[in-house]
Amino acid sequence: MADVVLEKVEKKFGEVRAVAGIDLTVQDQEFLVLVGPSGCGKTTTLRMIAGLEDITSGDIRIGGRSVVGLPPRDRDIAMVFQSYALYPHMSVYKNMSFSLRLRHMPKKEIERRVKEVAAILGLSERLNRKPRQLSGGERQRVAVGAALCRQAGVLLFDEPLSNLDAKLRVHMRTELKRLHQAVKSTMVYVTHDQVEAMTMGDRIVIMNAGSILQIATPLEAYDQPVNRFVAGFIGTPPMNFFEGTLTANGEGASVDLNGGVNLPLGRRNLQESNRPVILGIRPEHIRLSADGPGNHHKVPATIDVVEPLGRDVIVTARSAAGVFQMQTEIYSGLRPSQHVDLWFDMNRSYLFDRETEWAI
Repeated sequence: MADVVLEKVEKKFGEVRAVAGIDLTVQDQEFLVLVGPSGCGKTTTLRMIAGLEDITSGDIRIGGRSVVGLPPRDRDIAMVFQSYALYPHMSVYKNMSFSLRLRHMPKKEIERRVKEVAAILGLSERLNRKPRQLSGGERQRVAVGAALCRQAGVLLFDEPLSNLDAKLRVHMRTELKRLHQAVKSTMVYVTHDQVEAMTMGDRIVIMNAGSILQIATPLEAYDQPVNRFVAGFIGTPPMNFFEGTLTANGEGASVDLNGGVNLPLGRRNLQESNRPVILGIRPEHIRLSADGPGNHHKVPATIDVVEPLGRDVIVTARSAAGVFQMQTEIYSGLRPSQHVDLWFDMNRSYLFDRETEWAI
């Protein structure tokens, strides 16, 4: 077993509370991703698991054993850093075997482990090369290989793909996911990139200001965000938000937006009236009115910017209710300054309390 449990873990730097007493369980053989903006506490959390930062209070257990106060080498973990952290004068083989040689492991066992890991990572033909002779992706694989050779119960990744170009990041995301399926280790991965989190994690942990806001599968976080921050952080392009007022009458609930725009809320059983709310709707749930079910409840808008992405196009538009984005097929023929009537799929909309910003 190599599960990781954090109980009420807090970290302070002087008077600054970087991690605010979080509870988190990483299941054995799970690929868990910590995601959030810079300064949210995700890297500090990872470093506390690794033993590179002392905790201020709380407990951390790995494989059922408390590791508080233990040095990193005694925690059954291996870590891959943002920088490759390779020795430039050593070959790939020596870089991957370095920690094993420090522990005076038998040469035959070292050779077995390195060759086994090199085969998994596609490095078998590069074991005699120096890091300068490798591409960025290959160097990152060597860093991962060095961690795998230790055969630790938990692998920790601190934004390992941030130094790679966009195309290589996509490739390495696939490689790391395939690697997890092959070695079945417990992996904790830190990133600020929500696309990485969504595509790689079995579960994702969304953090902000030192606190955990939501722990969920990627699709749960996308479809059922607990508050406005999660709703806006997960998803590309991000969710649109409009300030409004919730009203209810005998025919059901609706939300009044600026400019006299009134939108029904479908089958929601909401009885409150005059409650200040924030309406959230994702760009893919906004369509040309002609594509919606009739022309009722249309939102008049003017197109500002059209951004072709290939099959789809991102359109920035403005209306009396505010500026927003929609995602549609490029063949819709939309162009800047065009006046259109748009339809919001209110069955796929979200409501947040305007004061607390938590989902209603």
